[in-house]
Amino acid sequence: MLPLEGIRILAVEHYAAGPYGTLQLADLGAEVIKIESRAHQGDPIRQMGPGGDLGELDSLSFQAFNRNKRSLSLDLKADKGKEVLHKLVSTSDALLCNLRGDQPEKLGLTYNQLKSNNAKIVCGLISAYGRDGPRRDWPGFDYLMQAETGYLYMSGEPDGPPTRMGLSLIDHLSGLTASLALVSSIMKARETGEGRDIDVALFDVAVHQLNYVGAWYLNDGIETTRSPRSAHPSVTPSQLFKTLDGWLFIMAQSDRFWKVFCERIGANELAVNERFQTGQARRENRDLLTEMLDAHLSNQTTAHWMDVLGGNVPCAPVYDIAKALENPFLLNRDGIVTTEHPSRPNLRNLQSPVRMTDPIPNKPGPTLGADTEDILRELGYDVATIENLRKNCVT
Repeated sequence: MLPLEGIRILAVEHYAAGPYGTLQLADLGAEVIKIESRAHQGDPIRQMGPGGDLGELDSLSFQAFNRNKRSLSLDLKADKGKEVLHKLVSTSDALLCNLRGDQPEKLGLTYNQLKSNNAKIVCGLISAYGRDGPRRDWPGFDYLMQAETGYLYMSGEPDGPPTRMGLSLIDHLSGLTASLALVSSIMKARETGEGRDIDVALFDVAVHQLNYVGAWYLNDGIETTRSPRSAHPSVTPSQLFKTLDGWLFIMAQSDRFWKVFCERIGANELAVNERFQTGQARRENRDLLTEMLDAHLSNQTTAHWMDVLGGNVPCAPVYDIAKALENPFLLNRDGIVTTEHPSRPNLRNLQSPVRMTDPIPNKPGPTLGADTEDILRELGYDVATIENLRKNCVT
């Protein structure tokens, strides 16, 4: 039995932050009902990126974020649509949405607006800048958060332009933060009989991830800037080094690892060099050490050095996406899962990082409104009423 079986989550979500959060819950067994507007052709990510052979209003991006969910097409602005929503709320544990901060209240998705239907309902509300304050109605996306909270300033080479992360990690982290808060609040609501609102802002999550860098500045005024070769701001060697055919990331961050590193690569003379004998000395002489290690490591391939160092010194090869996803270690861990999609029986995706005795569900993301009729029947609507809702474009 999966840990979240028996929990029903309503998801008014689009793009990445909300869907990534509810993906975790669906993978762990929760029933996630994705509420989409047929008039707007559902979640916009259905039409983003490659995957045209999957069918109309479907894409590889949609499948990556929405497996194991059900889809209900519903107009939340129509009176009859609100009626359906309220019936659903009465049977659900939580609602999660990621809209602009002013939208949940306009659509009637807050706890105060839904508690009369279910006093235990938990409303998880993800927005860009929060539901109060001067930016509550501002649209916002991951890259903007990275820009304003220092990520771009800290990333890239010192003499190059500010650089964003290659992935939308603030979206993902916001979804994870919301899903943790949601499950925690469901547990409390079942104990007390009272739900609540949970507000998660992408901006707040981005700032919170500054963590130790933030503590350094707030307490000692230390401003972390860009370091050459993606180096750790205070430990050496912990950075990229050139090899004969690519790059290797070495993290010999302790004196013990430093000595093992020098021994394994055949450079014991560096270990006894007084300019590199302590962590502080290595940090003060980082540029010289980088030059000397580049000269040594660039004589052999990345694979050679991984054979020499792997398991002895913290290190990793720098792979492109193809090598990363064809990595034998990943495949050995069953990190790729094949899903039987109606239009592509061998649809491949990334496995959940959570491993349990019970297998993770593996159903493809639903077509727009695929589960509408079944869900309405579960709520007690008869065939004639369901047909009437469809004719009036409520579903």
